[in-house]
Amino acid sequence: MLFFPGAKNLFLTVYITTFITGLPLNILAFSTLIAKFRQKLVPVDILLLNLTISDLLLLIFLPFKILEASSGMYWQMPYVFCSISSFLYFSSIYITALFLTAVSVERYLGVAFPIKYKLLRKPLYSIIASIVIWIIAISHCTIVYIVQIYEPANETKTNLTRCYSTFSPKQLSILLPVRFEACLLLFCIPLVITLFCYIRFVKIILSQPHISRKRKKRAVVLVMTTLLNFIICFMPYNISHIVGFVQGRSPGWRVYALLLSTFNASIDPIIFYFSSSSFRKTFLKKIMMAGKKLHLGGCWDEVCLPLCENDTEDSVAVGQSSQLEMVPRNLYNSTIHLQLS
Repeated sequence: MLFFPGAKNLFLTVYITTFITGLPLNILAFSTLIAKFRQKLVPVDILLLNLTISDLLLLIFLPFKILEASSGMYWQMPYVFCSISSFLYFSSIYITALFLTAVSVERYLGVAFPIKYKLLRKPLYSIIASIVIWIIAISHCTIVYIVQIYEPANETKTNLTRCYSTFSPKQLSILLPVRFEACLLLFCIPLVITLFCYIRFVKIILSQPHISRKRKKRAVVLVMTTLLNFIICFMPYNISHIVGFVQGRSPGWRVYALLLSTFNASIDPIIFYFSSSSFRKTFLKKIMMAGKKLHLGGCWDEVCLPLCENDTEDSVAVGQSSQLEMVPRNLYNSTIHLQLS
């Protein structure tokens, strides 16, 4: 595979930017979710925690991709790390897509069937769903290892090695159909489900007069951020699977589509931020604690404190207004607000 002259700098920029921004944000998100678990185990937080773990696994092995890019896109490390980093890289893409879909389903059920949802809402269901998602994504991405069993096709004339970028006809005969199937099962179907759930979610939320304008706005931002994540980070990469299956070869531009997927590790914490007011408050408190340890001073608190207070006031206002409703209505309202808090 040929790379254009500036490819090395492009890959380095994307990888380093994602690592610098994604690692601290995901560590903060991880510690925030653990802090929330100590207070109460909430099903959606279990899904978000698994999403964070997937991103952290990608980020931990991203330095290998940085070294690869700095070596002119040649793999000069032990080749076993090529398989491991590629496996985690591709697994993270589909694990993220599936967990974002699971979150959208959880949100939709909470507002479409609020009473049944609150009565049947159990963390065990989220744990089972998480296990199933990991098994499905990992089982599909084991193809990274399977193709390595066949004759090596990544050797170049200069005796240097590419990592998972050139393939023999025998390897492609296995790889292309599996990529196409993964595109349909792990991207297209989740995208359709996510679109349906979030379109219905937004319609129901916007139709509720008792929900504040601020909460409605946050719900819309959550939906838009998630859908943009699917379209920008995941769609180009999965389109390459369809093109490759039709053409019978691995498209040369596929590696550049993968760069967009890398940014997902930095975008996920932003989705978490808008997904829950309780997450926002805990997240901002963690940032304030980190700012104090780094001696960033009062200006740091001036940024974070008003945001925390706004979320607290909003939650109090919701609680006060819900007390004025009758019991069945209160159960309905509290469950709706649960999806936004």
